[in-house]
Amino acid sequence: MSTLVTSFLAGMLFAVGLGLSGMTQPAKVVGFLDLTGRWDPSLACVMLGAIAVHAPAYRLIRRRSAPIFAAAFAIPTRRDFDLRLVGGAALFGIGWGLGGFCPGPAITSLPSGHTAVLLFVPAMVAGMYLHTLVEGLQVRRSGIVHPETVSRSPTLPPSPALQYRHDA
Repeated sequence: MSTLVTSFLAGMLFAVGLGLSGMTQPAKVVGFLDLTGRWDPSLACVMLGAIAVHAPAYRLIRRRSAPIFAAAFAIPTRRDFDLRLVGGAALFGIGWGLGGFCPGPAITSLPSGHTAVLLFVPAMVAGMYLHTLVEGLQVRRSGIVHPETVSRSPTLPPSPALQYRHDA
């Protein structure tokens, strides 16, 4: 239960930060990506602020033997780039640039009721569901589960191939 409460509070803090920084406004994202027009550097400032807080906090947290609400840290160990990673990043970037939203700000913006977010979020969820269906079909045909596949997917078996280092 404490994990659920902590996750909820962290999500609320993230949502408040997005709202206060203006990052729920698609115009901020589009302005940041408009290098030849009226460039808006505020997104870069928010990113740098987040890195400035996260970097020392991460180093302090990793000194612990385990996280507070888990038995071990789950740190990704993969360092390679493959077509799935590059394709997913490209698709994310295209959606981000065209819609002005990424998942966090889009969900945070839902209560606004703006048409753009009301169109974007269902399209995003449909894309996630379509990906899950395609992955499920590929697994059923080949029997191979990709390491990137989320093990809690409702249509896929748990994947022992997920490559995470669990520090004890």
